[in-house]
Amino acid sequence: MVGGTPSTKVRRRGMIMCIVLSTLFVLLSMRILFIQLFKFDEYGQKVLDQMTQETSVSADRGNIYDTNGVVIATNITTYRLFIDPAIISRQSKEDGVDYADLIARGVSAIDTLGLSYDEIIKQAGYVKYRDRTLMRHLSEEQADAVRIFMEESGIDDKALLFLQATSKRYYPYDTLASHVIGFTGSDGAGLYGLEYQYDKILKGTDGKYIGAKDSYGNEMVYDYESYIPAIDGYNITTTIDVYIQAELEAQLEQSYKESGGKNRACGIVTDVDTGAILAMAVYPAFDLNDPWALNYECLERLEKSGYEEGSEEYLALKQELLLGTWTNKAITELYMPGSTFKVITAAMAYEEDLVNDTETFSCPGYYVVNGQKIKCHYHKGHGMLTFARGLQQSCNPVLMQMGLRTGAERFYKYFSAFGYFHKTGIDAVGESYTKEGVTFWDSETFNGSDIYLATASFGQNFKISPLAHIMAITAVANGGNLITPHFIKEITDNDGNVIYSHETEIKRQILSQETCNTVSQILEEGVSGDGGAKNAYVAGYRIAAKTGTSEKKDVKDTPYIPYVCSTVAYAPAEDPEVAVLFMVDEPTEGILYASVIAAPYVGSLLEEVLPYYGVEAEYSEEELANQAISAPMLVQARVQTAKDLAELLGFEVEVVGDGEYVKSQSPKTGTLVEPGSAKIILYTTDEAVDEKKTVTVPKLDGMTAVAANGTLTNLGLNIKISGTKNYMSGKGAVVVEQYPAAGTVVDEGSVVEVTFRYLDDTDG
Repeated sequence: MVGGTPSTKVRRRGMIMCIVLSTLFVLLSMRILFIQLFKFDEYGQKVLDQMTQETSVSADRGNIYDTNGVVIATNITTYRLFIDPAIISRQSKEDGVDYADLIARGVSAIDTLGLSYDEIIKQAGYVKYRDRTLMRHLSEEQADAVRIFMEESGIDDKALLFLQATSKRYYPYDTLASHVIGFTGSDGAGLYGLEYQYDKILKGTDGKYIGAKDSYGNEMVYDYESYIPAIDGYNITTTIDVYIQAELEAQLEQSYKESGGKNRACGIVTDVDTGAILAMAVYPAFDLNDPWALNYECLERLEKSGYEEGSEEYLALKQELLLGTWTNKAITELYMPGSTFKVITAAMAYEEDLVNDTETFSCPGYYVVNGQKIKCHYHKGHGMLTFARGLQQSCNPVLMQMGLRTGAERFYKYFSAFGYFHKTGIDAVGESYTKEGVTFWDSETFNGSDIYLATASFGQNFKISPLAHIMAITAVANGGNLITPHFIKEITDNDGNVIYSHETEIKRQILSQETCNTVSQILEEGVSGDGGAKNAYVAGYRIAAKTGTSEKKDVKDTPYIPYVCSTVAYAPAEDPEVAVLFMVDEPTEGILYASVIAAPYVGSLLEEVLPYYGVEAEYSEEELANQAISAPMLVQARVQTAKDLAELLGFEVEVVGDGEYVKSQSPKTGTLVEPGSAKIILYTTDEAVDEKKTVTVPKLDGMTAVAANGTLTNLGLNIKISGTKNYMSGKGAVVVEQYPAAGTVVDEGSVVEVTFRYLDDTDG
């Protein structure tokens, strides 16, 4: 520089610097402008995220009710226990107290929590985090124990350890309708059943609480504070009736255990006019409040597997068993219906006017189709019989002939019309259905040989779902209409406003009312007469029923012959209200026919369901004559008055002692006994009461009603019979169960309750 004037080189450098700085300024200005115009929300949110703290407010999941408003799934309050490691670390330095150690020692000392010291210390070590969960779903009692510790340790006013109220799904009836209701995961989302199907309806929308925090993470009250309330989920009312559901499950359990079932059992009860599922059950069930626990049957299989606990093979089998336990057999699995399908074949025949009441058929024990001899389940043959009689006796040759008359093409169309080739449309996931060419012959193959048509006519060599089958049976019961089954009755909000109400959906009419009446009458006369389903009889009610036993040809390597035993029924036959399907898969003990394994339990179920459902019993003269009589209250009455009343009611009377008043009586007041041979003993003195005669109950297994009654009468005991209509006829039915058990010592005049069943029938 000369004379204070900058050189050309310096001026050039200054100019370049100015240009660079000006360019950077322009670029920075443009960037700021760009952010202001196009990225304001994004960066604004980042700022807020750094200075605000967001807390989720959980929405309450909607309740699930049975059809009468009984709660079958709801929520209970539990607590989440969590810590703030960042604040624990900072506060420990400020106060000179090791709060992590203090909290770990205090919380781990609460035995009911089961948390270890090391586990809590580990969580407290994540000092960059504001929220670390120690435990979820604490009960009120456990939460109280934590509160006491916080108060006694002096940290209740410090933001170190927290209890957050949360909601946990709770099922008041544990296992009831478990395969229908389903369950939720730890996050509250539906995982299975109706909980999964209607998850979006039930779960609602979580809310938010947003509060400001300073650079240290402390809350800044009122700054940027806002609250978005949670919207609770809707409630759903199902068609399930807990009373009918409980009865169905009880009968399934009893049948399954008594028959040594190996592959679960299932049952369905429907309203025949609306398609409402009143009950649907699978046995064994599982506990909805602990769905990850295996039931007794699965635990037994796991223990017998030989796998080391905790091994890959062990865990894989456990997972497989769990998934198998959760599946709803009534919806997801297919089975061979056996002779229960004969109801559908008969309906086709009557609808097409292919048979009349007087025509007779011959059954020598087989029927020849295309040169192949196909046997009847009754190998001796039924002889000459009408079609109605053939259906009642489940005669394969009679049904084969009617199937052949129907013709393959027409049979195939009816099979499709009854809905077997399609899902029923029930509001549940995982529904299986019969597929052409897979679980039923394709049309071309079926039309190509009469053998396929003949076997299909009596329910063999194809598979259908239990749900599809009961809906087809329901169509026969309701006058010919195929209806869409459903679980949901209505959806409401918490104010009781109806959001959705189900309306009956009739898909199509398949049969005429006349056809349905004819088939119903035939089936009912089989139950009240000597048909294969007579074990389903219930006094006072006319029940239409059909049994079926099929052998599982695709199951190999079992130490037993794998059968499926099932029964379909509806009642009252003259004006049906409810329909039932009852199925036990792979029974192994006793007489392996559905007439014994399924039909009696269907009868017992309907005996409870029908009066509950409002269907009044209508007794015939014979049924009235056979009705049990109740022992009257005679204690403290004058002896002659008591004697006259007892005799008027049909009792034979024996008076013991010479007292003026009755001191005691046997049988006791209200005890039911059979008429005709009923006897009541009146004790009239204290000495007579003290010296009552006792009797040892005899073993009655296998006896007819006449023989059992005679044996008990000779010993001075009374009899109460259940399970058969032919009370004292001695025709076929024998004792299968008694109470008290043989060998029990009882007072003379006591009642022995005896269950009879027909064990002389088979069903193809």
